[in-house]
Amino acid sequence: MSLLNADLEQYLAIDTNAMDWEASPAAGVERKRLEVLSTETERVTTIVRFAPDSYFPAHTHGGGEEYLVLDGTFSDESGDYSAGYYVRNPPGSRHKPFTREGCTILVKLCQFSADDLQQMNVDTRNADWQTGPIPERSFLPLHEHAGVNTILLRLAPDTQFPRHEHPGGEEFLVLAGSFSDDRGTYAAGTWARNPIGSEHEPITGADGALLYLRTGYLQWLSEQAVAA
Repeated sequence: MSLLNADLEQYLAIDTNAMDWEASPAAGVERKRLEVLSTETERVTTIVRFAPDSYFPAHTHGGGEEYLVLDGTFSDESGDYSAGYYVRNPPGSRHKPFTREGCTILVKLCQFSADDLQQMNVDTRNADWQTGPIPERSFLPLHEHAGVNTILLRLAPDTQFPRHEHPGGEEFLVLAGSFSDDRGTYAAGTWARNPIGSEHEPITGADGALLYLRTGYLQWLSEQAVAA
């Protein structure tokens, strides 16, 4: 495995719908690798698709695992996680994941701080959303640690949002709807990174937009690289 989309100073937008599926080491499990940031620690971000009745052998996540179930139901010894579940398995956790009906998940590996040891799961489809100073913008907090904030973000249709800066950078996957900014249009299935210090002025389409969003993440990665 070689590095992929590892330059954190570059703007990046990928239409994941246009990517080809690659075979994984497990039968019936395919993936689309979005970034490989370290070949030594296997710090990767991937969309993984499990065929019905497929599984991955038991394994330990030395650097932790975070995933969002995009469709279907993903299961392991701890339970069944249907579409919309956000799950964090901390460093040192072990499981044997499988699916009965098939599923697709967004997975991030080895992107935990060493002291972030809480196992958690959030059923985002039955959770309480919050609103901030802009009523057209609502959000569901998922996780916050060491300056990295992970949320689901819902933007109202046909709305122009104020220009703003991302001092720690941002990463997002468009789950539904679409929006545009200075650089282009982001439809459902687009995965993108805006580098540290970037700014933009988003405007949503007629259906609004739903995003999985991480802020502060690129700053954290940069600090990890310096520490190494």
